[in-house]
Amino acid sequence: MKIPLKYGLMITLGVIVWVLIVRSIVTNPQSLVHTLGSPIVFNVLHFIMIYLGLTALGREKGERPTFKEGVKTGVKISFVYALTASLFFVGVLAVIGTRWLESEPGAAGTPMSRIAAQAFVGLFLGAMLFGLIYSTVISFFLAKRRSEEV
Repeated sequence: MKIPLKYGLMITLGVIVWVLIVRSIVTNPQSLVHTLGSPIVFNVLHFIMIYLGLTALGREKGERPTFKEGVKTGVKISFVYALTASLFFVGVLAVIGTRWLESEPGAAGTPMSRIAAQAFVGLFLGAMLFGLIYSTVISFFLAKRRSEEV
């Protein structure tokens, strides 16, 4: 459980740093930095950390992990990321209120509680879905093949 915790928290730390820096520098929530840049940074960071986590798993084992081990580890990394990033945004909501949520698509005329719930569900499920996809792709290339078993 050490690898998923380490790499999942590193993704969350990267997300926190990105969000705090970008939100303080670029005040327009409709800016491309927020609408396009943030999803790109989050996903690239997610992919890289799953890759690094799976290579760390291989080093720890002393051999390449199996496909199944790779996918399981990648999904665990994604779960840690999804949970801790959601907790960070709960903290943001508690500290600064709904100001950041007001820039979400479709926020006008919709209760903030519903916008917040949709944002958290989207963050959590999106992280898990992309984590599964990234883990599968990366594990396909990094996994030990049967021909390598001796």
